[in-house]
Amino acid sequence: MTYNTLCKQLALTYDEGEAKAIARLVYEVRYGLSLTDICLGRDADIDDSDLKQVAERLKNHEPVQYVLGKTQFCGHTFHTDRRALIPRPETGELCQWMLSTPFSSLLDIGTGSGCIAITMALAQPKAQITAWDISPDALSLASENAQNLNAHVDFILRDALQNHEDDNQRYDIIVSNPPYICQNEAEAMEKNVLDYEPHTALFVPDSDPLRFYCAIARYALTALLPQGYLYFEINPLYADDLCTMLHNAGFSEVTPRSDAFGKIRFIRCRR
Repeated sequence: MTYNTLCKQLALTYDEGEAKAIARLVYEVRYGLSLTDICLGRDADIDDSDLKQVAERLKNHEPVQYVLGKTQFCGHTFHTDRRALIPRPETGELCQWMLSTPFSSLLDIGTGSGCIAITMALAQPKAQITAWDISPDALSLASENAQNLNAHVDFILRDALQNHEDDNQRYDIIVSNPPYICQNEAEAMEKNVLDYEPHTALFVPDSDPLRFYCAIARYALTALLPQGYLYFEINPLYADDLCTMLHNAGFSEVTPRSDAFGKIRFIRCRR
């Protein structure tokens, strides 16, 4: 199976541009071949049986990051599988924004693959980095990523919705990219997300879209050090409601920020 054959097969599932992008990623990451190598015909030397297995998984809408078992995030290679959400480029933008804030302690709530906590730990090796998740599977993946990247993060099994006001830990930054997609948005989502990525990390009830933000904000009011910052990745549909909630809760400097696509994707506020 050549590169062109793979593109044609994938074009039955994806649009032509996406099919070509996925095929190039497969050849580059799994087989170490550049587009120049493909033009020189070196794709003909690939193990055909392995590539056919890869193609079948991709045609079944499995995300290419899961098929390849890794993805790039903020310049680092993270292992990816169905234990946690795939790290997105937008979340990398959130990490870059946080790096504009000096910190010596940080808590990442709902760490998933560990991409935020690990990226911040690598950027500030002397900082105390803690990460929570409710999923033991996600924490196992995050721990593997931290070990592979030689990042020092304290991973803790903890439910963000529980009351943690008796916790005596204090942080310069609390950050979260929690579940924020309402069930009524599922119909418009791609199969590679709906069929493969963990729903507990994606969805909130239609009746309570700010469930996690409200709980984390309550905790942050006591867990942040004075003048500490709370950062969120958000659903743009609820940006105004979230800003209002944070103002009413007593936070100052509530600042929304757009991602590279022009959507309001992040909010920062200060205790």
